[in-house]
Amino acid sequence: MKYGARPARLLPWTGSEGKPCYLLTDGDGPLSRLADVVEATHLDMAEELSDHAAALLADARATPEQLRFMVHRMREALTAVRRVAESRGMRCSLKGARQSDQFRERSICISAAERGSRR
Repeated sequence: MKYGARPARLLPWTGSEGKPCYLLTDGDGPLSRLADVVEATHLDMAEELSDHAAALLADARATPEQLRFMVHRMREALTAVRRVAESRGMRCSLKGARQSDQFRERSICISAAERGSRR
C-alpha cells in the first residue's frame, strides 16, 4: 500500500476480523503517535514477560498449568513484537524518500536496535 511516495504504515493492532490495519499518513499525526506508544508498550510488555518466563522456568515448583499459561502469553507477545518488527522494517526500507524522512525513519530503526542490545 502506498500514500504518495510513502508506504502505508502497518499499525500494531488488527481490525475486528483480525485483518491488518494500515495508516495513510505523513507520520506526524495523533494516530501515528498513538501507534508509536502502542508499539513501545508491546515491546516493554514482551521484555517483562520474558523476565517472568525465565523466573518461572527456574522454579522447580512451577505447574504444567502455569507453564501452559505462560506459553499462551508468550505467543501473544511474540505476535505483537513480530507485527512491530514488520511495521518498522517496512518503514526502514523506504527507497527514494526525502532526506528528512530518511533521518526520522533511521532513528526509529536505531532505537529498535538499541533496545535489542540492552539485553
